[in-house]
Amino acid sequence: MDLSTLLSPDCARCAVAGTSKKKVLEIIGQLAASRLSGTTGFDVFESLLNRERLGSTGIGLGVAIPHGRLASATKPVAILLTLEEPIDFDAIDNQPVDIVFALLVPEDSHEQHLQTLAAVAQRLNDKTCTRALRDASSDQELYELFVK
Repeated sequence: MDLSTLLSPDCARCAVAGTSKKKVLEIIGQLAASRLSGTTGFDVFESLLNRERLGSTGIGLGVAIPHGRLASATKPVAILLTLEEPIDFDAIDNQPVDIVFALLVPEDSHEQHLQTLAAVAQRLNDKTCTRALRDASSDQELYELFVK
């Protein structure tokens, strides 16, 4: 999968000050809403929070992949954040999270959603990739490192 079709440069943010899981999900909501017409930041936040209630999307090794479906979405939208300081995300390995990749897809895109999540998880399970993302010093560098 070509990850550059999923993540746009303006949706990659480096060294974000997120003090809690909820705050990070709110930040993602605001960024994603600007890319989704007819969707508010609160709509995105609620979708992500509802998914988190089913179980944490913290996949371990300092990485979380919050995701959700939106009736108002017509295309997938992704947000990539590195956090200034790691936060508790209730990850499966109980380690704090400092890399967050959020994915929002149209409500009826079940198969695409699963395939995209698998591709992103594979990319973020690569320790060389996550090390480089953590070392990124600008939003543009973060974007380029993820999509290359």
